[in-house]
Amino acid sequence: MHDAIRRVLEELAAGRTDVASALESLASLPGEDLGFANLDHHRVLRNGMPEVVYGEGKRPDEIALIVDRLRARGHPVLVTRLSQDRYDACRERLEAHAVAGDYDALSRTWRWNDGPFPVTGDGTIVVACAGTSDLPVAEEAARTAEVLGNRVERVVDVGVAGLHRTLAKLDVLRRARAVIVVAGMEGALPSVVGGLVACPVIAVPTSVGYGASYGGLAALLAMLNSCASGVTVVNIDNGFGAACAASRITHAAARARDAADAQRDEGATA
Repeated sequence: MHDAIRRVLEELAAGRTDVASALESLASLPGEDLGFANLDHHRVLRNGMPEVVYGEGKRPDEIALIVDRLRARGHPVLVTRLSQDRYDACRERLEAHAVAGDYDALSRTWRWNDGPFPVTGDGTIVVACAGTSDLPVAEEAARTAEVLGNRVERVVDVGVAGLHRTLAKLDVLRRARAVIVVAGMEGALPSVVGGLVACPVIAVPTSVGYGASYGGLAALLAMLNSCASGVTVVNIDNGFGAACAASRITHAAARARDAADAQRDEGATA
């Protein structure tokens, strides 16, 4: 979106377009009404993250058209909760570009960009999951964070039933700018990690567990009542939401770094 606006302004400054044409181009940038969906093309300008497509409940043709329109504007595209059958139904249209998209059945996500996803956040987001059964939610978080411009490191199967596994990854956890901790069952891992690291910890309860876990409610309540200060909790199975929160942290750090660099440069040339 920034590039689209810059092109319009450069064309105007160079005299290759007039004010009326530039205004018309800019007027079409904020949104696009498809009838069944109203796309928000300005979201990336407001909060740094492009609109993401929630695939569950949408018809395959609706998903494909939304993706087409987002790609036409140059946005990186992420579709979440895209089941294998829905993906198969719209696969040909989704992949009908020179740079093919990337579907992951484990996390039920599909993503596309015109080239590699650039890293724009400061530092690394570590995504740690307690057990292998938590991997679908953890991978949704990891892949989302990558689309949003972050370095991501995955730490798998480090639940508290074997605390030595967590401690073996302590150096990785402590190097992170933010840690996303994904856990089901009793949801204890975020409290452990929160007591070991200084960076923000975002806890994601999953619906993994036996009957008394109540579809993740037990893990959610445990995380909300964490005795580790400063642990933040998102909704059950919401790897996407955790990644968005962590990405805001890394990009706030990047903006602070850039501002400090600019101020130092100004001082050096004064």
